[in-house]
Parts: sequence; C-alpha cells; structure tokens
Amino acid sequence: MASLTSSSKPRNFGAYSHYATPCTRTHQIGALFLVVSTFFVTRLFDQWFSESNSLTPATIDLRRASSNAGITTDNGILMWPERGYGSHLSLKIYVYDENEIDGLKELLYGRDGSVKTTACLKGQWGSQVKIHKLLLESNFRTIKKDEADLFFVPAYVKCVRMLGGLNDKEINQTYVKVLSQMPYFRRSGGRDHIFVFPSGAGAHLFRSWSTFINRSIILTPEADRTDKKDTTAFNTWKDIIIPGNVDDAMTKNGQPDVQPLPVSKRKYLANYLGRAQGKAGRLKLIELSKQYPDKLECPDLKFSGTEKFGRTTYFEHLRNAKFCLAPRGESSWTLRFYESFFVECVPVLLSDHAELPFQNVIDYAQVSIKWPSTRIGTELLDYLASISDRDIEGMISRGRKIRCLFVYGPDSAPCSAVKGILWELQRKVRHFQQSIETFWLHNGSFVNRELVQFSGWKPPMPLP
Repeated sequence: MASLTSSSKPRNFGAYSHYATPCTRTHQIGALFLVVSTFFVTRLFDQWFSESNSLTPATIDLRRASSNAGITTDNGILMWPERGYGSHLSLKIYVYDENEIDGLKELLYGRDGSVKTTACLKGQWGSQVKIHKLLLESNFRTIKKDEADLFFVPAYVKCVRMLGGLNDKEINQTYVKVLSQMPYFRRSGGRDHIFVFPSGAGAHLFRSWSTFINRSIILTPEADRTDKKDTTAFNTWKDIIIPGNVDDAMTKNGQPDVQPLPVSKRKYLANYLGRAQGKAGRLKLIELSKQYPDKLECPDLKFSGTEKFGRTTYFEHLRNAKFCLAPRGESSWTLRFYESFFVECVPVLLSDHAELPFQNVIDYAQVSIKWPSTRIGTELLDYLASISDRDIEGMISRGRKIRCLFVYGPDSAPCSAVKGILWELQRKVRHFQQSIETFWLHNGSFVNRELVQFSGWKPPMPLP
C-alpha cells in the first residue's frame, strides 16, 4: 500500500488547483490594503447613517432607543409595536348585556334606575361609560360567549355612588350577586373578565375585590392607593392603566372650544389649577405662587357659587402657561396631566407614584417632565425657566402626535384610547381556562368539583 506521505509534492485539494497562481508578497499587500480600506469605509458609512438618523429635540421619533417598542408613523397612522403584541388586533370580547344578569342594571343605573347615563358621561369618571359604549360598537365584539377571548362586565359604580344610586354596602352585595350568575367567570376564576374602575379609589369601590376579582383584568387610571389602604388593587402584570376622561369639548378633531396660545404669548411660566385638599405638594405650590405671582399662577378655585370656574374659563387659564403642574391629590393619578396635552402646555408630573398608560409605546420623557414632589420650591421654577422656548415647542409638537391615545374614540379610528386598551388587552389573553373550581378530564371537557360539565353549570354558583 502506498504511504500517505510518500509523494514529494504537496497535494492541492482546490477544486481548480490546476489553474492556481502562487501567492506572492504583492498579493499579500493588496489583500491587506483591501481589508484596511473596507474597515474605514464601513466606519464612515456607520457614522453618516447614525448622524442622519439622530433624534434631535425638534424631530425625535417616539421610539425608545433601547428597543423596537414605540409608536411609528406610517402615512400619519400610529402603529402599535409588533413585539409582545402581535402584528394585528385579533381578539374577541363579549360584553354582558344589562338585561342578561340580575343586578347588572343596578350597577349601571342605581337601585331604582334613576341614574342617567348622560350624567355619568361627564367629568373625570366618564371613561367607565365611554369604554362600555365603544366596546358595544367595536369591531372586536362578539355575541358568542364560546368564541370570546375576554368578557367585559359593564358598571358605572363610581357615578352611581356619587349620585346616591347605591351605597358602599349595596355595591358590594350587588357585585357578588352578579358574579355568582356568571359561569364563564367561575370557569376561569375571573381571569378573562374585565372591570373598569375609573377613579382614584380604583377597585376599592368594590370592597370585596380582593376576594372575588383579584385575578380579573382591571382598567383604571390609578395604580397606587397604599396611602389609604393596606394594599393597592392594581397589579402591573394583569391590570391596565387607562387615561383620564378629558372633556369632549377639548378633544374634538376639528376645533376644540379653547385654542392653544403661542408659547411666546403665554403670561405665566407655570400654573396649578386645583384645590389644596390639605395635600403637601399642592400647599407648597400655592405658597410658591404667593412668592412668585408673576411666574406661577395658582388661583383660588371655587367649585360652587358665582365665582366657580366654568369649563371654558378653566381651560383658558390652563393654556396661559408654558408648563402645567400636576401634583398628587387624593390619589396619585391626576386628570390635569392629560388635559395639558390639549391646551398644549408641557405637563409636569409632581406625583411620585403615578403610573401612566401605554408606557410600552409612549416615551413620556419626550413629551412631559416628572419632578420629585419632595423638591417643590424655587428650584423647580428655576429649572423650568432654564428650558428654552424651542425645547418647549419641541415637547409640545411631540405631544400632539400621541395625545390621540388619550381620546376615547372608536377602535376604527387610526388612534384612540380604546384602540390602545385593546392592544393592551390582547397581551392579557390566555386561551387555557383554569381556576381553583375548574377541572379537566382526558377527553378535554371542563368540569366542576361535582364533575358536572361546563355546559351544565347553573347559577347561582359558589364563586372561586
């Protein structure tokens, strides 16, 4: 057998070895030059590309630099990020009918039906009505429970309570009665059911929330009530922060009742329009306005009598400052933050625990300021005064692009609060049903503890 090393000539395994040319020093130098020149050309291209796409204050795209999450504009339409949400909305929501379940009408209109929907539409709690009405008209509503991803439970309990339609005890009892008649609620332990609590009290309006709907999806503008309660009802992993309800007269697509003023024409550097309510941050602002009345406006608002601020007067004052200060009140969220975008003053959040809606898609650092509530004083005014009108106008301009997410319009619109809520809800969908009162068998059927199949569950039922 011939030796593997017996050949005196080196073996060439190249496919075209008979055409090979010896590699000389000239070839080596040429190759080195090609590598070096390619490196420098690539670096120059990267530098040019980075500069051409840099986000200056006047032209910044509302996309987070650290990820692909953000609102991108395609022919003027705000697009939701695909990461974590999907490429398109595809969920189906069942809305319980007011006549379907005994007690539901009481949560909507009070014990004697005297609370009018038109009354509940007004004010900062109107979102509870608007979300219900818009879901009834939604393209994503289904009338078939078996195909629903989620179930919406309508209730106007904040309004009903404020207008004397139900007291706290009645609200609690009525919720429990309603839930006991919902087989689908029991099947999932409430995980696929949606409740709206539109005020600072959050789900605490339903005193037994922690027993019965602690697994459900809660829509609320409030994420923190640890100041008055032992625990907050908001869970960042399942619940959704929603915008406050800004007056419809200011959110019109055409001409709002009160038009913004040019930044250069505004009388004040900043303003705070609200009552003191004995809150430390608000009291500090009122005292500060007495020291610097030419910079900070804090009028003594009257909510009754001849000196009461009407809607138009309120927004005319709000628009007359470059910065609208939004301190904490009875709870951490504040409607003034959202109103600021529609009179085009830069909102300054002075509420350390506040949570804001749609944080995965809005970079609030580009459209607002959050300042420590413990540092309210001349330092705050000096900081705001140091910001140029050009930078202020840049923040206002960027705010115009995202404020449509604070408007309760139909999900058929290119951009609306309800459309944003639907995107957030889509992230919450879980198709497998499980609760402590739900069991399943080898044939895929769901049963209760008595091994009764789901289709045979009859109300009233023990709640999970």
